[in-house]
Amino acid sequence: VFLDRDGVLNEKMPEGCYVTSWDGFSVLPGVPEAIARLNRAGLRVIVVSNQRGVALGLYTAADVDAIHAAFQRQLKEAGARVDAFFVCPHDAGQCNCRKPLPGLFDQAAARFPAITASSSVMIGDSLVDMEFGRRLGMTTILIDAKPEDPRPGNESARELADLCFTSLSAAVTTLL
Repeated sequence: VFLDRDGVLNEKMPEGCYVTSWDGFSVLPGVPEAIARLNRAGLRVIVVSNQRGVALGLYTAADVDAIHAAFQRQLKEAGARVDAFFVCPHDAGQCNCRKPLPGLFDQAAARFPAITASSSVMIGDSLVDMEFGRRLGMTTILIDAKPEDPRPGNESARELADLCFTSLSAAVTTLL
């Protein structure tokens, strides 16, 4: 199961703002329990996240690693874990790892050779996440936490998504 980070695992910042430290990383309700349920089901859990703020100089790759380490510690308290984090620190047009391009999937498949796109699920909160999953042939699940307050691209994201839920917890319940 591939998970986007911001908007799926933690509260998404307003457009143009970034989570730069653990203090700004607000885990969404039910996330640790949902990940624990995926772990207990024997599913590999991989986070794939565009982190453009690194390219903009707003924070460093080490800051991102520190956030993920603190999140792992919180997950461990709930009996959960993320198997790996793959991050694109680039701006648009600089790489092949910025979603919706396939580079983050390729990195995951290189580390975990048993992974196939056709047997994977992409759970994200944006059009880019749905395009990433679709291009690779994954099942796509959109987390649309505020359907009454649509973000740009959400209508297109809903059209690309195989399923749509308001939380990771609800998505995992159906997935399992």
